[in-house]
Amino acid sequence: MLYTLSRSPWQTDLEALLRLVRASDDILLMQDGVVAALNHSRFLTALLASPARVCALENDIEARGLGAQISSNVETISYTDFVKLTVKHASQMAW
Repeated sequence: MLYTLSRSPWQTDLEALLRLVRASDDILLMQDGVVAALNHSRFLTALLASPARVCALENDIEARGLGAQISSNVETISYTDFVKLTVKHASQMAW
């Protein structure tokens, strides 16, 4: 499953999301959700402890001026890669 997080992690029940994910899942941080990928944040620690792959939409990171503050453990992807994720996963859940 593809999980998309588009809201700030302070406005989302991230713990509930993480209870659902499996190793075959992807979590995509987009819009204000990219804030969860900031270096040394508790949200990043929780995301990286999950079995799912965590990635963030590059355009949304740049739009918020966060490029230098995003963890190198989070893969940044393009809109083209986002489309590939939607093809890879038949199901998607937005948070």
